Amino acid sequence: MHKVAVIGDRESVSGFKAIGMEVFSPTDKKECQSVLKALCGEGYGIIYITEEFSVYCADIIKKYENEISPAIILIPGAKNNTGEGMKQLSRIIEKAVGSQLPE
Repeated sequence: MHKVAVIGDRESVSGFKAIGMEVFSPTDKKECQSVLKALCGEGYGIIYITEEFSVYCADIIKKYENEISPAIILIPGAKNNTGEGMKQLSRIIEKAVGSQLPE
């Protein structure tokens, strides 16, 4: 069974720990990139990352975009949301079913 992790600011991700996910709250861009790279190489099947922190790791996320594992999924955080998580989800659904969902 693959592990599941969440990356983001403490306020946004602390609740995920209660449901058994491993939580990481990097303090800067470099640490965020380092954490994501490490998780990608350590058998994590799903890595959730807040939209705010995903900006720091765009190149890493792009690298795994077409890979089965790990699935790196953007989620809204407590602040600085861009809507990119919903756009990513729409692209995934469109790719899976062959058409866009109605808005």
